[in-house]
Amino acid sequence: MHMTGRRLSSLLASVTAAAVGASILTGCGVLPGATGGSREPVTVMTWAPDETRATNMPGMPAMAQAYARWVNAQGGIDGHELRVLTCNEQNTPSGAAACARRAVREKAVAVVGSYSQNGRAFMAPLEAAGIPYIGGYGLTDDEFSSPLSYPVNGGLAALIAGHGMQLAESCRKVSLVRPDTLAGDRLPKLLDAGLKKAAKRGAVDIPAVEDATEYADQASHAREKAGSENGCVAAVLGERTQTFFDSFRRLPEATGGAQAEGEGDRVRISSVLGSVGQPVIDRTGGARSPFEGAFVTGWYPEADDKSWEPMRKVIKEHAFADNRVDPTDTGVQTTWIAYTVLKEVIESLDTDTVTASRITDALDRGTRVDTGGLTPPLRWMYEDLLGAPAFPRIVNHEVTFQVVRKGRLVAQKPGFVDVGPTVTAGG
Repeated sequence: MHMTGRRLSSLLASVTAAAVGASILTGCGVLPGATGGSREPVTVMTWAPDETRATNMPGMPAMAQAYARWVNAQGGIDGHELRVLTCNEQNTPSGAAACARRAVREKAVAVVGSYSQNGRAFMAPLEAAGIPYIGGYGLTDDEFSSPLSYPVNGGLAALIAGHGMQLAESCRKVSLVRPDTLAGDRLPKLLDAGLKKAAKRGAVDIPAVEDATEYADQASHAREKAGSENGCVAAVLGERTQTFFDSFRRLPEATGGAQAEGEGDRVRISSVLGSVGQPVIDRTGGARSPFEGAFVTGWYPEADDKSWEPMRKVIKEHAFADNRVDPTDTGVQTTWIAYTVLKEVIESLDTDTVTASRITDALDRGTRVDTGGLTPPLRWMYEDLLGAPAFPRIVNHEVTFQVVRKGRLVAQKPGFVDVGPTVTAGG
């Protein structure tokens, strides 16, 4: 059994060993898990950045480890012991490429539920080895163009297009603060596609440095352009979104988040999941957070939805005291859904030996995955693909409209909203 670190207490280690004969790993490691059935083990990898100066997603590999402990305690997936390799992607192209090469070297049959902004760096090694990329976070163009990528959500494109539709219902004018990057340059057109679906004018585009320590000038400009009558300021800056709204709330007469839904003549703030989420709201004061009253567009049902109960049960029983695994975190949720896909695909094979090519063949032939209401049923046959020019691999083009009330992200309206035509128009 290979281990690269021990972060939890000796009590946790003994409980883990007694329960499943495995240990929590950090960085790059392997989780053998408990003995599965008589069939050959299945090795997969989950990667994400950790302990970097940019976005960190340690909960995703940690959720993968908890999933492996749970499924192996039941005899594995269709009799196969699940072995999870983890890797720190480091938020760099070289780190992502190194993780991908390790997946190839250790004969992983899939990369599952992972986070990386470096699609070109990791996708090329996976494609050369024929390893499928299942349920990435949805950040890069490669995730929505590579024939070996099987996304479980519509990525940032679906969120932004949906956000335009959400804001169109309540906002007279909209300011969009977004990264001054090539990826950020695409966001205004997607947001405008959503706004124009309701015959609203396009947003005022305000590019901003992605890693700034304050955004006073952008905040003032956004506030001015949004106007004082039902104006909205949307910020999509990843981890720096909180920094932007800190600058925004310090503006004279700023009336951002602390506003009851339905109040008029005040500027509302908004964002999308991944830039704002329940953990951020909790850290910034809960019901007293500057995000109170904010509009938020997400991929999945709100964190308190009963559809998440199976995931919560697994976390409670198999993540032990690992505080990296937050059930309200969008990354953790994406990893859970991605492993749900992996499990159903392997079960559909009913074979003693699971290979990367057998998994991709099953997905391409139309294995249908029921995620228990967390997404629409997922399938990746040609006729299921959205086919938007910039995002041809999207199969799940539905989003949820949420709002922050009393410190909790809750549904603004029930169910999913189809943003497929809007993404196509804005892509």
